[in-house]
Amino acid sequence: MPPRGIPRKSAPPVTITDQISALPDQMLHHVLSFLPVQAAVRTCVLARRWRHLWKSTTGLRIVGLDEDKYVKVQDIRKFMNHLLVLHERTHLGTVEIKFDHYDDDGDVRYVNLWTRFAMMCKVRALTLHILDDGYLALDDLPLVSRHLGTLDLQSVALRKSLLDFASCPALKDLKMNDCEINADRISSRSLKHLSITFCRSDSDCRVRISAPGLVSLKLEDFIGMTPSLEDMGLLEAACVNLGNGCKDVCLNYDSGVFCGANDYTCKNCVPISDDCSSNCVLLGGISSAKHLKLMSEIGKLCHLSCNSFIVNPFFVSHYLRI
Repeated sequence: MPPRGIPRKSAPPVTITDQISALPDQMLHHVLSFLPVQAAVRTCVLARRWRHLWKSTTGLRIVGLDEDKYVKVQDIRKFMNHLLVLHERTHLGTVEIKFDHYDDDGDVRYVNLWTRFAMMCKVRALTLHILDDGYLALDDLPLVSRHLGTLDLQSVALRKSLLDFASCPALKDLKMNDCEINADRISSRSLKHLSITFCRSDSDCRVRISAPGLVSLKLEDFIGMTPSLEDMGLLEAACVNLGNGCKDVCLNYDSGVFCGANDYTCKNCVPISDDCSSNCVLLGGISSAKHLKLMSEIGKLCHLSCNSFIVNPFFVSHYLRI
């Protein structure tokens, strides 16, 4: 003990920064993954301990520093060029790419590059949101990953190869909002949850959706010919909302004449093949759902008990297109 009269030396105060710095690297990498990439890199000036931590983060958020605003692709291109060179090829849990504007083909190439970088780093959840008047065209190349489990897309143009998820055996959750679908098929054997909202297809052929393991489906306000839903024997819940952009409408609706009455039918309601593919567009794939919610463009809603529901071509054309 120090002699009486000699003041004791007080312990140096422990700062919050010191407490955080004492955490294991793995935990600090996880914390940095919640920051925009610009802010994560700036932590290198906090202390020697933080100098290289950002290079091994478990997530990349390529967004604006202001959480309420997205960033332009052009504003961050140079920064991202350096980041991709210096960032270690560690496995990524999440990657978010969110922009409100892109200017030219150069911007598009950069976004495609960042998307492929995420796949190379074995990302498990990938988000790509574009808030622009047009659709950003992703490369027509298949996604190849044994790790990708969640894919969330907004305002992008999707072509044939990219929508074949045969090389993504871990994919469980797929969301597409306000996307342009330039393909005749969306297929995945592993997919469990599918949401397609406010998307469009200008093709004269229906988009076929093949997902035999699907558990939940949301199809809302699709613009164009309604997608053809193939066998979904494991489906538990489905919500289908036929909006104003649906082309599968009864051409006799405005006249008040119901197709099938007195053998009078329009070309949209008459079967065009032996399997009645023109009529059984929706219920052929979702009739086994335990909970089914169907809505037409004028807001009529029906809840069906699918255990006893029998698909009838004329019933489909009348009931869903009213």
